[in-house]
Amino acid sequence: MAAMNRRDFLAKSALAGAGFTIIPNSVLAKPGRPGANDKINHAIIGVGGMGQGHIGQVLGDPQAKLVAVCDVRKSRREASAQRAIKAGHPCKPYMDFREMIDSESIDVVRVVTPPHWHALQNIYALNAGCDVWAEKPMTRTIAEGQSIAEAVRRNGRVFRLNTWFRLYGGFYGLGTPVDPLARLVRSGLLGWPLTVRISQHTGFHWKASMWMGRVGEAPQPVPDDLNYDLWLGPAPWKPYTDHRTSGSFRGYWDYDGGGLGDMGQHYLDPVQYMLGKDDTSPVEIEATAPWPQHPDAVGIWGQVYMKYADGCKIILESCEWGEQETKGKPYIEGPLGKVYQGFRTDPPELADQVKYLPEMPPQIKDFNVSIRTRQKFGLNELNGNRSNILVHLANIAIRTGRKLHFDPETMRFINDPEANRLADQPMRTPWSLM
Repeated sequence: MAAMNRRDFLAKSALAGAGFTIIPNSVLAKPGRPGANDKINHAIIGVGGMGQGHIGQVLGDPQAKLVAVCDVRKSRREASAQRAIKAGHPCKPYMDFREMIDSESIDVVRVVTPPHWHALQNIYALNAGCDVWAEKPMTRTIAEGQSIAEAVRRNGRVFRLNTWFRLYGGFYGLGTPVDPLARLVRSGLLGWPLTVRISQHTGFHWKASMWMGRVGEAPQPVPDDLNYDLWLGPAPWKPYTDHRTSGSFRGYWDYDGGGLGDMGQHYLDPVQYMLGKDDTSPVEIEATAPWPQHPDAVGIWGQVYMKYADGCKIILESCEWGEQETKGKPYIEGPLGKVYQGFRTDPPELADQVKYLPEMPPQIKDFNVSIRTRQKFGLNELNGNRSNILVHLANIAIRTGRKLHFDPETMRFINDPEANRLADQPMRTPWSLM
């Protein structure tokens, strides 16, 4: 009989005697302080700004224990380990994520690094038998998302993408949670097909000018406490500058995709959910932006237009370049009705009818439940990859400067080698997903 590892033991213990698959926390947790063996062991890769928030989440979860942190900056990893130790967690600092995962007994790896690292680190953790809590965007390219989804399937792990608006919470500046919007859309009361507009005029700021790269910066000395080669990892080698490696890394194509990479999955994943598109992607994509775009530094853009096979459309607008065509227009518009910020509807009675509409299908909203029951989290490697693809479709349209045609089944562009090269990019030797 094969030996049972700690992660399998957690799952088996949670499922024993259960008459259904979703077990509430009140059933899982013991009264009082849980014993050490009942804790879920977490490790975090990347403890910069977002990583500090993940540390706080683990330290504040009575079901969790932080056993390790990893960062290529010595000062960050040591300070983060000390923070956890002071809170009563037996945390060790590591520079290399592979050493950490290979050395520690870890149930969940949280990947909080720049996106050029996401695929490699997610897959390494999954192959080691860990579950994964991953930051957005899910990956830096379309092909990498497919590789993560396959690694989850192959290893029988559970995966959570760290954006949650399809599940709970207020949806940025729109002034409403996603649930009533989804119920209204799914009811057919707005008609079909629908157009969704995402801009600051409908409550969403793309941060397009905030995350722009700089061209021609002089190289700077690498800080003593930074392993710059390991920070770059699979990305092409470029001379060090602080702007490339601080939070502004989002402004460089080697590591992320500007404001679309930063905010895209937050804004677009709920749209996929509302429209019932979790298993497909747009077939036509076009952008307005200054062209040519710089090959290294992310630039400004105006609008991105996406169209699905059934005629539904998504319009993204940065409001920082070109015409502002979403101004004064609704967030969602169909042939029978419209929805504006604050859940104002036209006709007005649509908003009142939501309370009588069927509830949305249940989803697991607590990752601890997914870990213990082995059931998919509400936003996972499959539906998360579809919203991840939306981000990359938009950026590839901006970079190529032409209308693109995409096959949602093969996840490849049709008769467009340049676009496909951007969708599946090589990694710097010796790094590889193989």
